[in-house]
Amino acid sequence: MRTVEHYFTVPLDHWAPRDDSGETITVFAREYVSANHSEEAAARLPWLLFLQGGPGGRGNRWGSLGGWSKAAAQDFRILMLDQRGTGLSTPVDRTTLPLRGSAAEQAAYLEHFRADSIVADAELIRTALGSPAWTIYGQSYGGFCALTYLSFAPEGLREALITGGLAPLTGGPDRVYRATFQRVAARNAEYFGWYPEDRKAVERIAQHLRSVPEVLPDGSPLTVERFQMVGAFLGGNTRVDSLHYLLEDAFVETTAGPRLSDPFLEQLQGIVSRRSNPLYALMHESIYGQGAATNWSAWRVLQEYPQFRPDADPLLLTGEMVYPWYFEQDPALQPLREAAGILAAKDDWKPLYDRQRLAANRVPVAAAVYTDDIYVDRDLSLETASAVRGLQVWETADFHHDGIADDGERIFARLLGMARSGSR
Repeated sequence: MRTVEHYFTVPLDHWAPRDDSGETITVFAREYVSANHSEEAAARLPWLLFLQGGPGGRGNRWGSLGGWSKAAAQDFRILMLDQRGTGLSTPVDRTTLPLRGSAAEQAAYLEHFRADSIVADAELIRTALGSPAWTIYGQSYGGFCALTYLSFAPEGLREALITGGLAPLTGGPDRVYRATFQRVAARNAEYFGWYPEDRKAVERIAQHLRSVPEVLPDGSPLTVERFQMVGAFLGGNTRVDSLHYLLEDAFVETTAGPRLSDPFLEQLQGIVSRRSNPLYALMHESIYGQGAATNWSAWRVLQEYPQFRPDADPLLLTGEMVYPWYFEQDPALQPLREAAGILAAKDDWKPLYDRQRLAANRVPVAAAVYTDDIYVDRDLSLETASAVRGLQVWETADFHHDGIADDGERIFARLLGMARSGSR
């Protein structure tokens, strides 16, 4: 493959009055082209913009083309975006955000890091590249962004492909978490049915953490509630097996008795820390915010599902929910605690979707909906699909949320074929 790095200067606030004094930020994107195309032929290929999951994750860094990217590179130039605030785009983290000033000023800055701004960046980039309407491929949160794109800039789209990313168009996040808590509970039962020995391993670890202090490599405490975050593995087809491998060597005998092993703690560090993607914790609930405060939705809804409490017996593992204690226990988030609280209380979020425009949509759209997805609920996804004119759904139980990592080539080819066969 060949790659080209692109840097774009974009307004921090795309809706502010235009003048020379408006603040700007940098957005980075990397172009991937198959070496099977000559440079002259590649220059004539249409663009495909990939919108990755998150929020707060940088674009993929590929060492080679494979899976869906190999399939896409036959006919497209792929543009991998570092969404604003991530990767090589002007970064947001515990070291840079305090430069904005007070917590209120930090929160005001972060208001510009949602899907509406990401879509506005994409349209500016498309124009700068001289591209006609292009193809977008949104995975997970990238699918949410695709719906925003269809709402506010459909003229920039040739077609949209979405995997595991049909966001609810109405209502706050509470309905999202009520659905996902139920699916995560079912996934726990399924997992422990496959690996009954892991039921005992989870209980042993929990009991140990309640009585013996353990710290992660960054020096922060490993609590029961932080350990529950390993449930992130439950959202994948094969990642559930990785969870089993993680648990099988959790303990080691020491002079002080059984303690959690260094390999186990090192792996836990990468799961429970948001050092590399703080925007995920800061902005996660805001992706559902439209005209009302999210008010730590997952934490409030958790009270309706006491089986997920850290003192529950038996202990259940959690999913992607974000709780206020993250900003107390994670050193990477502690400096951002006050700003996070302000965002949670914000009650005037702008709309992310235009239901009237989606109902009149004329852009070909194909979406994969995963029946047992614990992150993006199947029922809410189908509700959204029915509200977007012409959106074609492929529902499958063959994959979980990370399906494109398992068989991305087939998924991409099927969705592209659906979108083009239904083109008007």
